Amino acid sequence: MSALFQLDPQAVRVIRADSKQQILADLAACFASVYALDKEVVIDGIEEREKLGSTGFGRGVAIPHARIDGLERPVAVFFRLENPVEFAAADGMPVDCVFGLLSPSQAGATHLQALAAISRLMRDERMHERLVSATDADAIYGLLVNVIDRDAA
Repeated sequence: MSALFQLDPQAVRVIRADSKQQILADLAACFASVYALDKEVVIDGIEEREKLGSTGFGRGVAIPHARIDGLERPVAVFFRLENPVEFAAADGMPVDCVFGLLSPSQAGATHLQALAAISRLMRDERMHERLVSATDADAIYGLLVNVIDRDAA
């Protein structure tokens, strides 16, 4: 996997959500279960970051992120939403792909590099189309890991 962040296959999911708040809560629960983190610490970190401004990146993508204590390296979660959800994105469009990122508290440059890599990946219109049309979480993971591994090489 990429040197920038870890993406466990269990952290890639297709979910149904009705609100931004539900997406953030589901992200925290996924981070907690897959990476053995404290769900409350995760949701607090993500919500604190959202207060600074929406992480709705635009073009159907959100990248909620935070730095928290207790991590060795950045970890990620990817959700493809069954239906687009309003996320207060910069372009006003609802999101259908959510790429969550948590980094260690002291991981300044590493956190920014991981965010930049995710941003580049999600700006690729063809990749976005493939992710939205993928049949299931396994197919989505395969698409993501191929690009992440290629970019890390």
